[in-house]
Amino acid sequence: MSKTYIELRLRSSFGDIINNYFLFLKYNFKTYINLYLRYNAISIIFTLIASYLLVTGFMGLASRDFRFGMDSNIDTDVYLIAGAVVLVLMIFITSLINYSFSSAYISEYVAKQGDIASRSIWRNIKNNLGNIIILLLIGLGFYLVYILISLVVAFIPLLGIFIQYGLNFSLAAIFGLAFIGIFFNNKSAGSAISEAWDFTFSNFWNVILYGLVIGILNLMITALISTIPGFIIGIYLFFSIESDVDFYTSTLASIIFTLSFAMFILSFIFSQALSQLAYGILYFNLYEKKYNVYLKGKIEQIGLNEYN
Repeated sequence: MSKTYIELRLRSSFGDIINNYFLFLKYNFKTYINLYLRYNAISIIFTLIASYLLVTGFMGLASRDFRFGMDSNIDTDVYLIAGAVVLVLMIFITSLINYSFSSAYISEYVAKQGDIASRSIWRNIKNNLGNIIILLLIGLGFYLVYILISLVVAFIPLLGIFIQYGLNFSLAAIFGLAFIGIFFNNKSAGSAISEAWDFTFSNFWNVILYGLVIGILNLMITALISTIPGFIIGIYLFFSIESDVDFYTSTLASIIFTLSFAMFILSFIFSQALSQLAYGILYFNLYEKKYNVYLKGKIEQIGLNEYN
């Protein structure tokens, strides 16, 4: 058992759940980020490639002058389309990996009381790959329904906005909780969604408010990270304008814009991974509220100790 282990299987109040999330990040951020980078090394490379293609295509459209040894007669649309396709696929695959990674991580954390092993996380992901794919397909179906409902309620003034946000937070909670159910309790995809559905709508307002608060907090983290590339771009543009540099045709500009755009995308993806950790903490609280498994285990343990 880790010395900094935080027991998450408690019937905590709303404020305590939020506090546990920050305590969890405080004591486990270094371990988590090291494993996160290991699992996302390839994704980072593809993000750089997609960012390069998009930036190059955009700057080529603006100037019709390609750098890095490319011909000026190359159709810039090819780079924009290729970059967009690579970026969308990369975000989709990486999000799936990070949902699985974060779910396996926090499940391992609770099961082993803070002693995290990378091999166990990877083994857990491989063992549940089938359920992950099924959950993904079900999620796509739910998402299509969500889009249709959103299009319909978009014509309702004000109320439509609240309905859209309510559906958005509900779906995020259902699938966030379902992922944890698969990894911690070895549930099938259908059983995990059924349990997550019950947790979400039996604690609807708490779940929605929790998703809102965590969303805002993670958005602040993303915004903070995004200020780094924004600051760099601002400084570069300022001196470029002062020096009358044509940054549309500048190699240095292409590099700065590529790295900055990639950092923005990676910060967005990282916030998704943090959100899944947050739903993991919520899952254990809701699970304990309904089943009292941890409390019953403690009572039985006390009884056995007294008997002996």
